[in-house]
Amino acid sequence: MQLKHLLLATAAMAGLAGAAHAENVLKWGANRDIGSLDPYSYGDSFTINVLNHVYEGLVRYNKDLKIEPALAESWEILDDQITWRFKLRQGVTFHNGNPFTADDVVASLTRVSDETSPLKGNLPAYVSSAVVDDYTVDITLNGTYPLLLNDLTNIHMFDKEWMTEHDSLLPTDIGAGTEGYATYNANGTGPFVVESRQPDAKTVFVVNPDWWDEPQHNIDRIELTPVNSAATRVAALLSGEINFTNDAPVQDLPRLEAAPAVDVLEGVDLRTVMIGFPFRETLTTGEANPFTDIKVREALYKAIDLDLIHQKVMRGKSRVAGATVAPPIPGYTEALDDLPGYDPAASRALLAEAGVPEGLEFEFNCLSDGLVNEEQFCQAIASMWSRIGLSPKLDVAPRAVQSPKRTNGTTDIYTLGWATLPLLDSYSPLLQIFHSKVGNAGVFNWGGWSYPELDGLIDAAGSELDLDKRLALQTEALELVKDEMIMIPLHQQPMAWAVTDDVVDMPLFPDNKPRLWFARIAPAS
Repeated sequence: MQLKHLLLATAAMAGLAGAAHAENVLKWGANRDIGSLDPYSYGDSFTINVLNHVYEGLVRYNKDLKIEPALAESWEILDDQITWRFKLRQGVTFHNGNPFTADDVVASLTRVSDETSPLKGNLPAYVSSAVVDDYTVDITLNGTYPLLLNDLTNIHMFDKEWMTEHDSLLPTDIGAGTEGYATYNANGTGPFVVESRQPDAKTVFVVNPDWWDEPQHNIDRIELTPVNSAATRVAALLSGEINFTNDAPVQDLPRLEAAPAVDVLEGVDLRTVMIGFPFRETLTTGEANPFTDIKVREALYKAIDLDLIHQKVMRGKSRVAGATVAPPIPGYTEALDDLPGYDPAASRALLAEAGVPEGLEFEFNCLSDGLVNEEQFCQAIASMWSRIGLSPKLDVAPRAVQSPKRTNGTTDIYTLGWATLPLLDSYSPLLQIFHSKVGNAGVFNWGGWSYPELDGLIDAAGSELDLDKRLALQTEALELVKDEMIMIPLHQQPMAWAVTDDVVDMPLFPDNKPRLWFARIAPAS
């Protein structure tokens, strides 16, 4: 009798193992982990992008990056021009089975716009929201504002009942070291459900069988594994340990392209990589800060051999940039994209004219797990600055270590990559980076600069409903940013994904954002 039960149990386990083996599993090897399961916990594009598979907004970008309905079916601007009315999709449930209603929308918007929210800048015009009925919500803004739908593409909807139960009505902020239940648990409406999470090891998502939308994917399971080492990521792809990475190292693309079972997907990211300066009175060394002088910023700019970085560090895969936004982004004009020219002699002359002492020390803050080949291009730039008589102290560490230094103003020069998410519009960096830090504006103004004329142009653009007039204002603002050299643009970074041949459809998006609800895997046998 015992033997019979043992045989039955063994057979059942074998059946389960076979079923598990037959699942369509996407094994995603990323260059780093997400910061949290709470998408509001830090203004980190990668974390927000991954959690788009779990949480959803009222609207979303479709396959062509056009805005379409998601949890809201329709919307209209009321007669006062500052109130938007959203009709919600009925029959949607959260992963725990709770129904999605207007109460959830108001609670979510209240949470993300809270003064302590790291993402409050993603809703710059938001004032309040109110329930009209179970499936109707009014959102009131601080004036006429043309980009609310763009903003809402990355504002995720939470379950109010779930947040209340777990004391999570207020946001967390991993940059400030605050955590909560939502840091380690998730409950969205999206196409995938969080099954398990081991920070810095593996996060597993399984398909949501009750998703309101009709799936275009055939994925049963996503296993997200951070693989920080580029060499290890390549080896894992070649061995089949992973079957997708959204960060194929540019230096290894020829090897991957030559592999018979690997496909490489390439493009140029919309993300512009820049260098920012502190505008406070002193540097971290206690010395007077010379970077408030435009001559010094120009000197550092002219000392960077952008073409050398493009050819040697980025393997010719990047696009050298003279503007702080990429060409496809509304507000860009070709006139903004000219380059200063590599001229170390002119750099030395400018530094002497500004009275910068030989051997000036300052901290150069870079990420080891951030932009494409960031550590390498930071090393190259530090070396170029050394050749004009400066003494940069290169500080390279993971994002978790560096982010507090940047937000707290306890570093000097730093790198920043901006892909105009979620707006896909130049208003995004203008408001969040270049505007003075006030209210929801200037959230990523880590340098502490303030230009009243620039603020005025940005504020005017933010309330202008006429598209041509709005873009003209934004172009004028971008020209001022360039003229003042508030930040130094380096390049739009290369975008390279790679998949093994069992991944038969993986759309590559120009915002470098995997949307795995469009991906397909060859059915397991």
